[in-house]
Amino acid sequence: MSDKITMSNAWREAKDLLWLHRKRLLLGFFLMLINRLVGLVLPASSKFLIDEVLIKNQVHMLNWIALFAAIATIIQAITSFALSQILGVAAQRAITDMRKQVQQHVAQLPVNFFDSTQTGKLVSRIMSDADGIRNLVGTGLVQLVGSILTACLAVGILFYLNWKLTTLTILALACFGSALAYAFSKLRPLFKERGEINAQLTGRLSESLGGIRIIKAYTAEKREALTFAKGAHKLFRNVAKSMTGVSATTSFSSIIVGVIGVIMVIVGGNSVLSGSMTLGDFFMYIFFTGLMAMPVIEIAAIGTQITEGFAGLDRIRDILNQPTEKDQDASRQKVTNVLGDVEFKNVNFAYEEGIPILKNISFKSHQGSTTALVGSSGAGKSTLISLIMNFNQPQSGSLTIDGKELSSLRMKDYRQYLGVVLQDNFLFDGTVAENISFSKPNAKREEIEAVSNIAHCAEFIDSFEKKYDTIVGERGVKLSGGQRQRIAIARAILANPRILILDEATSSLDSESEALIQSALGSLRQGRTTFVIAHRLSTIVSADQILVLENGEIVERGTHQELLELKGRYKQLYDKQYQLEVNRFTNPGEESSLEMPRQYSIAR
Repeated sequence: MSDKITMSNAWREAKDLLWLHRKRLLLGFFLMLINRLVGLVLPASSKFLIDEVLIKNQVHMLNWIALFAAIATIIQAITSFALSQILGVAAQRAITDMRKQVQQHVAQLPVNFFDSTQTGKLVSRIMSDADGIRNLVGTGLVQLVGSILTACLAVGILFYLNWKLTTLTILALACFGSALAYAFSKLRPLFKERGEINAQLTGRLSESLGGIRIIKAYTAEKREALTFAKGAHKLFRNVAKSMTGVSATTSFSSIIVGVIGVIMVIVGGNSVLSGSMTLGDFFMYIFFTGLMAMPVIEIAAIGTQITEGFAGLDRIRDILNQPTEKDQDASRQKVTNVLGDVEFKNVNFAYEEGIPILKNISFKSHQGSTTALVGSSGAGKSTLISLIMNFNQPQSGSLTIDGKELSSLRMKDYRQYLGVVLQDNFLFDGTVAENISFSKPNAKREEIEAVSNIAHCAEFIDSFEKKYDTIVGERGVKLSGGQRQRIAIARAILANPRILILDEATSSLDSESEALIQSALGSLRQGRTTFVIAHRLSTIVSADQILVLENGEIVERGTHQELLELKGRYKQLYDKQYQLEVNRFTNPGEESSLEMPRQYSIAR
C-alpha cells in the first residue's frame, strides 16, 4: 500500500460524498441561510434602540424592537436545532456508508495485500479515518460556508456604516488570513502523519493483544510496553506540534481582535465626535465587527477539522484505489462446475524476486484422487497449496483446473468448490453452530449435527451446557486445539467441496482422536480431489500419490509403498518418524500411543 497521499484523491472522494448527500446538504444550506440572516436582527436593532428609543425618546418603538429580536431569536434557535439534526444524521449516515464501502473493498483485496499490511492499520482506515468525514457532510462544511456568508454580509454593512474604518479592519483581517493560510500549509502534513502514526500504533496494539499468550509465555510484557510507549510518544509529539500550531493561530486571532478594537476606538470614536456616525451607528458597527471577526476565527477552527477530514479521505482513497479480486474477476470466465482435475506444468513462484519458492513444479491430480505433500519445513508445501486456492498466482508455468487455466477463472466462483482445513484453525467469536455453518450459512441444525458426528465433534459438544449454542471465544480460545481442529473439519465437510485442502488437519489431535478423524476424512475424500500436507506420515499411506518436496522442487513421487522401496528421502523421513513414535511408545514418561506404532508396523 502506497504511503503517498495527494489532495486530489481526497477532493475526488469529497465531491462524491457531497453529491451523494446533496439533498440534505442543500436543505442544510437553506436553513443555515435563514439562521444567519435572522442572526443579523439583534445586532442591527442596537442602532434603533440607541438612536430612536434612547436618544429621540420614541418609547413606542421599544416593544416592536423587542418583538422582532424575540422572533429572530426563536427562529435562530429552531433553525440551529434543525440544522444539527439534519446534518448530524447525514454525517452519521455518510460515516456508516463509508465504513461499509471501505470494509467491503478491503475484504475483496488479494491475500498478498494482507501479507504486507498491518491489520490494525486497516482497522484504523475503516473506523477512525471514516469518522473524519462528518466535517464535510455534517455541520462542519455548512458552518464554514455560513461563517463566510456572515462575514461577507457583515463587511457589506460595515462599509455602508464607515468605509474608512472598515478598510483598516479588512487590512488587519487580511494579515490574519495570510497567517492562517501559512498555518494550514504547516498543519496539513502533521494531520496526515498523525493518521499514519495512529494506524501503526493501533496495528501494534492489535498484534500485542492477539498474541498475549506468547507475550506472557516469554515474559515480554515490558518489551511490548516499551514498543507501545515509543509509538504513543511519537503520536504525542505529533499532537503537541499540531496543538502548538492551532494555539498559535488562535492566539494570533486574539491579537487581531485586539488590533481591530484599538482601530475602532480611535477611528470610530473620532467619527462619532465629528458627527459622521451616530452613537447607534457606532454600537451597531461594534456588533457587526464581531459578526465579521468571529466567523473568521470559526473558519480557523472549522478549517482545521476539515483538513483532518481531507487527510482521512486521502488515506481512504489510497485503500480504495487498490485493485480487488472482484476487479480481476471482471475479465475472467464464469465457473459453473468443477470436477477436480488439477495439473501443474513447470510452475515457478517467488514471494520476492530472486528468491524462488517453487521451481518447475509439474504433476497431475485426477478427479477424486488424493495427493499428499511431504518434506522439510520451508520446502514449499503451503505455498503450493496457496496456488491451488488461488491466493497467489504462478510467476510462470501453467496451473489448470479441469483443463482450464486457473488464472482465467473467476476466483469467487472457483472457491465455492473448495473445502479448507488449514494448520491455523481460525474460529470466530460466536457459537459452535455458527462456526461450523460458516461454510454454508443457510445450513439447518440437522446438517450441522450430521457433519459434527462425522468429524467426531458431537462427543465434546454434547458435554457443553449450551451444546451448539456455546460461545467459543475469540479465535476459539475457549476450546482445546483438538476441539478447534475437529470443528474446522466439520466446517469443511459441510461445504461439500470438489477440491479438499487439508493442511496438517490432524496436527492438534491425540492418537485416539486422530484415528477417529482419519476414518471421517477417509469418507470425506471419496469422490473429491484432496491435497494433504502432513508431517505424520502414517496419515497419508492411502494417498494415490505422494510428492516429496525439498527446496521448492519435487525430488520424489509415487505411492507410499513405491517410495519406501525407492529408499530415498521419503524413507529417511518415514524411518526417522517411525523411530520417534516407537520411542514415545516405549518411554513410560511420555504420552503413550498404542495406535501409532501399530499403524506404522502395518504400513511397513
